[in-house]
Amino acid sequence: MTDTKHPKDIMNASHHTWSWDDLRIVKAIGHNGSLVAAAAALDLNHSTLTRRLTAVEQTLGTVLFDRRRSGYVPTSAGSELIALAERVETDILGVTRRISGHPRSHMGDLRITTSDALLLDFLTPIIADFQRRNAGLRIETIVGNKSLNLARGESDIAFRATLAPPENLFGRKLATIAWAMYGRRIDYVGASPATEELYRRRWVSYGKGLAGLKAFDFVNRRVPAENIIHRSDSVAGAASAIAAGVGIGFLPCMHGDLVSNLIRISPVEPEVYDELWVLTHPDIRKSGRVHAFMKHCAEAIMRYRDFIEGRELRMGRAIETSR
Repeated sequence: MTDTKHPKDIMNASHHTWSWDDLRIVKAIGHNGSLVAAAAALDLNHSTLTRRLTAVEQTLGTVLFDRRRSGYVPTSAGSELIALAERVETDILGVTRRISGHPRSHMGDLRITTSDALLLDFLTPIIADFQRRNAGLRIETIVGNKSLNLARGESDIAFRATLAPPENLFGRKLATIAWAMYGRRIDYVGASPATEELYRRRWVSYGKGLAGLKAFDFVNRRVPAENIIHRSDSVAGAASAIAAGVGIGFLPCMHGDLVSNLIRISPVEPEVYDELWVLTHPDIRKSGRVHAFMKHCAEAIMRYRDFIEGRELRMGRAIETSR
């Protein structure tokens, strides 16, 4: 069964007073595709969510979702309400950020998203140093290669290795990330194999989840497919495989140089690079804690620009935090 009402009629439904909770429920079901997943996302009981959806549909006099075996699929009316919920959510978060981001205080919560390779040894000491200086700050780090929606409050600050930062975000490029070939130290200490010979060896590369990396296409063009015996959707995962002796592979120098049992086996490859960006949403860029944290990180990272860009080889910890 599908709805027959025009979407505009939904907004004028009888004398129903719309609440944000109504919209959150519709949005959660639409985004998750099932009542069970939506209930979990909203921290509600499944039966409670069912009753509330039924009440909303009865009030509107229209069906918001087609119930199919594959899940809950929004009708045109449901899609209209989901779009409205997204707009309202963005507006609410924008206002909340502007009025709560008073520059006098660096207390409260700060959510940071980045990749595992950037966080492990490089960003963590910088974050820890900032937190020591701001004891009232609670920090949550979200690790993954998937881009979170900063406009919806999924994160406050993002550190990304990218050549195309989203145009709707505010931030700055901190450095160009150099890449080189790495192998297990015990296998390559004192060795200087020719580059063409290296392409004939066993390789670790990246999966489709990281197909945007320049290293992905570079390796595919030069290494025979049968020689690429291991792929990972994580730079840290690829480094771990190389360190375990699975094969050789490309890594960002700022990560590979910090792994003690890895060694560079080629010069920096100029065709393989990324840019390191720190990003936030324009609504909160002047928030005291956000502004202070971004400034702190930018200053700390700029001190290690030669290391990030592959001109300075450091073993052990690259970041020495202030005491």
